[in-house]
Amino acid sequence: MFGAQPPDAATATRSAALRIDVRGRPVTREIVARRGTVARMIGRLAGRVVAQEADGGLVLDVAGVGYEVIVPLGTLGRAGTDESGRLTLWVHTHVREDALSLFGFADEVERAAFRVLLGVSNVGPKIAVAVLGALPAGELAAAVARKDLGALTSISGVGKRIAERLLLELRDKLPVPPVAGSAAAGPAGRPAQGRGPGGVEERLRGTLTTMGFKPAEAERAVASMDDVEREGAPFEVLLREALALLAK
Repeated sequence: MFGAQPPDAATATRSAALRIDVRGRPVTREIVARRGTVARMIGRLAGRVVAQEADGGLVLDVAGVGYEVIVPLGTLGRAGTDESGRLTLWVHTHVREDALSLFGFADEVERAAFRVLLGVSNVGPKIAVAVLGALPAGELAAAVARKDLGALTSISGVGKRIAERLLLELRDKLPVPPVAGSAAAGPAGRPAQGRGPGGVEERLRGTLTTMGFKPAEAERAVASMDDVEREGAPFEVLLREALALLAK
């Protein structure tokens, strides 16, 4: 029949129509090819948090539109809000053939660190978010600079092989901020490595105060945690428990 599509073309069209984008439109190969531009369309969002999920997701209301954004642990405390209660997040738009996801960060430095992490072999958004939830950009840079394998392997989902790759591929790609006078600093101004209970406590206190809590509040949360509970637990799990204690 004149005008009929060849079977392979018709199959390709039906296959493309099965993939729907966030606006309900079919995802064609042409759209996928243009997504390098789309991925940078949303760079920052400012609004009110109207919902939070346990896995780090939140809904940010921006002028009546609710954006689902995934953020690393501790981002809300580091970002803070203005006088009207609005939160500002620097956003990375992650596009795949079957999904479009927004990842939010407290500042441009953390977003840049996230993008650098995505450039590491075998590191996807889930691992990158976990890394920045346990080690914010400054702490990550310091850990890489001192080749602290233990700080990386303590992160949930990061095994020794990925940790070694992070140390290798992130070297000289992240700025190392000054740490003198930091609450988490150890001898010679280096952050405590957190291998023993004392190191973990110092790191927890330093992270909590960086997130905006008062030193007395950070001390109270850490003191309330059981020593047995801290032994061998991933740092982000301990931080989540400390935040839960502070929320009571």
